[in-house]
Amino acid sequence: MAGFLGEAYEWVKALHIISVIAWMAGMLYLPRLYVYHCGSEAGSTQSETFKVMERRLLRAITNPAMISSWLFGLLLMLHLEAWQEPWFHAKLTLLIAMQIIHAAFARWRRQFEKDENHHSETYYRWMNEIPTVLMIGIVIFVVVKPF
Repeated sequence: MAGFLGEAYEWVKALHIISVIAWMAGMLYLPRLYVYHCGSEAGSTQSETFKVMERRLLRAITNPAMISSWLFGLLLMLHLEAWQEPWFHAKLTLLIAMQIIHAAFARWRRQFEKDENHHSETYYRWMNEIPTVLMIGIVIFVVVKPF
């Protein structure tokens, strides 16, 4: 395939897909942990266990997967010169929204860590849907390229 990646293109594409799957796994599971964390008493063994799970999920899986998704995605964008396509701008907009919700998840994790959660289980149930909706839009823009 033509482009600056040459024969590495397929590897970069595979690593991008793997990274996105790992990022989405974290983005879908983290708010679910928050839902359950809401039901535990601050300072309890259960609450402390959730804190460890949330921290490890975010720091060991979700954050590195997000970084590698962006890295491999940017390489693919440059290789394919996708920035010139209208569908790419729509995808990028949804990716920025995904980055914002990722940052919110990280902020909420820090609040739980300090036993300063300000939201209900219902709130986190709704927040759990945002990454799913964004992912659906992103995949449609990349695969279907509606414009």
